[in-house]
Amino acid sequence: MDLAYIPSPSTGVLHLGPIPLRGYAFCIILGVFVAVWLGNKRWIARGGAAGTVADIAVWAVPFGLVGGRLYHVITDYQLYFSEGENWVDAFKIWEGGLGIWGAIAFGAVGAWIGCRRRGIPLPAYADAIAPGIALAQAVGRWGNWFNQELYGKPTDLPWALKITESANREAGLYHPTFLYESLWCIGVAVLVIWADRRFELGHGRAFALYVASYCAGRAWIEYMRVDEAHHILGLRLNVWTAIIVFVLAVVYMVVSARIRPGREEIVEPRSRKKVSGEDADTAERDGTDAEPEAAEAADEDVENGAGNGAGSAAKG
Repeated sequence: MDLAYIPSPSTGVLHLGPIPLRGYAFCIILGVFVAVWLGNKRWIARGGAAGTVADIAVWAVPFGLVGGRLYHVITDYQLYFSEGENWVDAFKIWEGGLGIWGAIAFGAVGAWIGCRRRGIPLPAYADAIAPGIALAQAVGRWGNWFNQELYGKPTDLPWALKITESANREAGLYHPTFLYESLWCIGVAVLVIWADRRFELGHGRAFALYVASYCAGRAWIEYMRVDEAHHILGLRLNVWTAIIVFVLAVVYMVVSARIRPGREEIVEPRSRKKVSGEDADTAERDGTDAEPEAAEAADEDVENGAGNGAGSAAKG
């Protein structure tokens, strides 16, 4: 007799009044809002303008969704293009199936476009948004719970996930790998925020730390899963991807620290605000925005004929 387990929802659809909303889509949307909210606070603390993160997210999010879906469809093509399968299902994103590797890669392209339109360095934006992305993944993983997918090996642990029987799954108690990854992503977000404050990470190193730490967790969690996947030399494809991306992220952190130590002094020229590491930590912790005061002080300096040097630096 099973005394304790995590139940699966009886349905993957939530109803907001007369409007049906799939649990998977709801988790993705909620995760995006969390990422933008936290990213905006961190961007302001670094000296950027309020609203910039959301403006760039308008580019990054659609690109990320397309990239995530493409990665899933390409690496699991047999689910859609094998004999007896319907290729139209490849477009049914609401049924689950987003690869984080493709989402981050294509999302970075979208963010790069948005950053170029505003004259903002992509690495600085990536550093600000990094822990928010980790929290978005933590929220998004609960979409797998709604869909009863991507669980691990059978287990009798008290936190086992109860899966109901269907055409493509066998009823039983399994490791809740969605929960493991969700908790790991929360830990990654906390780690990045702490390391960023402690070491004043800049020029993309906070984002690289997020990537490396996420990959470290994804490798062992992926190893526990039992869903169908391609294998290379006995390891699942996503395990190899996590290993390779982890190495690249670590190499980037080491090389970047040597070539461009410290943190960017100005991340958004329009804001005319230069924030030191200590000031950024205080602003991020208190949730305050010193931009209006900085802009007012800059205007006063210009009027008094004392702000020419600072104005030139802000435009550079």
